Amino acid sequence: MKLVIGNRRYSSWSLRAWLACRQAGLPFEVEVVPLFGPDWDAVRRTLPALAPSAGKVPVLWDGQAVVWDSLAILDYLADRVGRDRFWPRETAAAGLARSIVAEMHSGFAALRTALPFNLGRKGEPVAIDAAVTADIDRVLTLWAEARARFGEGGPYLFGTFGAADIAFAPVVLRLISYGVALPGFAQSYAAIIDEHPWIAAWRAEAAAETWRIDSYESPLA
Repeated sequence: MKLVIGNRRYSSWSLRAWLACRQAGLPFEVEVVPLFGPDWDAVRRTLPALAPSAGKVPVLWDGQAVVWDSLAILDYLADRVGRDRFWPRETAAAGLARSIVAEMHSGFAALRTALPFNLGRKGEPVAIDAAVTADIDRVLTLWAEARARFGEGGPYLFGTFGAADIAFAPVVLRLISYGVALPGFAQSYAAIIDEHPWIAAWRAEAAAETWRIDSYESPLA
C-alpha cells in the first residue's frame, strides 16, 4: 500500500489516515506532497497520485483499489483487518464512537479555522473567541462521555486506542500547540496521545520537513 499525504507540519487529515494505517498493522509506504507551493494549482491537477481525489490528501493506494478522505481510509482498513481493531465491540460503545468520529469529521469549523494545525507552534496562547470556545467545550464533552461510560479498559477514549483516538489526535495536538488550558481529565488524555510513539514519530518527521505555508505561520506564528 501507498499513502499519499501532505506536509506533516500542517496536514491534520493526513495524520488521521497515517494513524489508521499504523493501527491496521499492514505494511505501507508514504509519499509526501508539499501543499500550497508556488505551482500548487498545476501540481494538484497533474500529479497522478492525487488524480482520484481531485488534488486532495490523503489518498490510499492498495493495488487496484484507491481510497481518499481520512474516514473512508479508516473504514477501508477496518474492513481489511477486522473492525474490532478500530471500533469497540459493545453496541452502545460502538454507537458513541461512530457518532463522535463522524461529528469530528464534519464539524468544529470555528476551531479548525481559528487554530490551524501547525506542529511548529510551541504552545504560545492566542485569543479565542466564543465560537472556538464552544467547539472546545463540545470536544471536552465528547471526551468526558466516552471516558466516563466506556474508558475503564485503558487510558484512551474507549479504553484501548482506536478510531476515536485517531479522529481526535490532531485536535489534541492543536490544543497543545495553542496552549489551550484543559481540565484535569482532558490534560491526562492529551498527554497520553501526545506521548504515543506514533505521534512522536510523526512529530519527528514534521520537524525534519523544510516546507512552510506562510498563511499557516502568520499572523499566529
